[in-house]
Amino acid sequence: MTADQINRPEVVAEIRALFHAYEHALMSNDVDTLLGFFWPDPALTRYGIADRQLGYGQMAAFRRGTAAPTFTRTLHDLRITSFGPDCAVAHVEFRRSDSALHGFQTQTWVRLPQGWKIVSAHVSMVDLPA
Repeated sequence: MTADQINRPEVVAEIRALFHAYEHALMSNDVDTLLGFFWPDPALTRYGIADRQLGYGQMAAFRRGTAAPTFTRTLHDLRITSFGPDCAVAHVEFRRSDSALHGFQTQTWVRLPQGWKIVSAHVSMVDLPA
């Protein structure tokens, strides 16, 4: 891959828009929209704060069984890096209104025949020293 294939502005802009749409669906508990962002495949992997889903079926069941958030999130330091026209990684840090812990979220997006999908995701919260 050549340097001009990394961080293509049009790809970064597409993922930024999708990332914010995902965040809106997450915080409004729009489960059907939220599920539409994920790759519907058994190879999907999602690691959560206190959970793990291996495959789309497990992830969908988890999302359908998760209550609407009773907290707010403040996002900061969103970083999106694209690799060619069909792959990107989004990282963001967040603070939740119900916790003093510092949150981290990573999503790997791939452009598939059905459009951009999250193929891997990881969320964690840690006690980060100031």
